[in-house]
Amino acid sequence: MSDVDRAIGFYADQVGFTVDMDTEVGGGIRFVQLTPPGSPASIAIGTGLTTMAPGSVEGLQLVVTDVEAARAELAGRGVHVSDIQDFEWGRFVFFSDPDGNRWAVQQPPAR
Repeated sequence: MSDVDRAIGFYADQVGFTVDMDTEVGGGIRFVQLTPPGSPASIAIGTGLTTMAPGSVEGLQLVVTDVEAARAELAGRGVHVSDIQDFEWGRFVFFSDPDGNRWAVQQPPAR
């Protein structure tokens, strides 16, 4: 992340993730753990955690039961989110964080 506090604001205030932890570990490492609503999985951002360039993450995916509701919530929180796109493998919307890391939100097809 090029600006950890800006990223926390985006993920927590706009996307709606919960900030589980935000701590300075020492040695220039800041560890921030964020969890999407209703998810057992979380993401970690911060400083000193990786050598990846800010904005280089692609293919992050959230799965929801109602992509229309998810899109409406994201847009209502000020996230620039795509229109809904329909594919054989599900209905999707897409958004990027302030650094350009790209997310897909998928509603899987009915089984």
